[in-house]
Amino acid sequence: MMTGMRVTIRAPRPDDVVPYADAVRRSAEHIGRWNPVEPDGLPDLLSRQGVGLRTFLIFDQETGGLVGKCNVANIVMARFRNGVLGYDSYVPFVGTGRMSEGMRLVVERCFTPAEQGGLGLHRLEINVQPDNERSVAMARRLGFRHEGFTPRMLFLQDAWRDHERFALTAEEWPTPVR
Repeated sequence: MMTGMRVTIRAPRPDDVVPYADAVRRSAEHIGRWNPVEPDGLPDLLSRQGVGLRTFLIFDQETGGLVGKCNVANIVMARFRNGVLGYDSYVPFVGTGRMSEGMRLVVERCFTPAEQGGLGLHRLEINVQPDNERSVAMARRLGFRHEGFTPRMLFLQDAWRDHERFALTAEEWPTPVR
């Protein structure tokens, strides 16, 4: 578990199934335009955790409420040491800055060497649909640089969706890890 000023991040657990489902249902309108709304998806996500996928839940310290979720997917080690971030924020915490704070903790964990409890990654990507202004703003707030445009990248909401690609390396992170 990592703690910031107002939030804590940790891996999901079986006892998170109900609060997760509640948060996703409550936030369906907010996240549904960009991502699948799967309130009952946490058990499957828990079963897929491993070397290629790590999920972090972000919690508000004061209330214990679920602020959001971040998946670090497509993790490849060896010479690449890369992962792809995907995230959702949940009502009522949208627009409060807590998701940004939690994402900073996730990025820090990703760049922290494995022997120090991190994932030991060197590079992270974020792929965002061009019209998803909030997610584009999140990538920029975290210091990710725009790398390009990928047409028809992901099949979401019954269609292939274009994405803008952002990336960041450990050397570019505000607290670089060698």
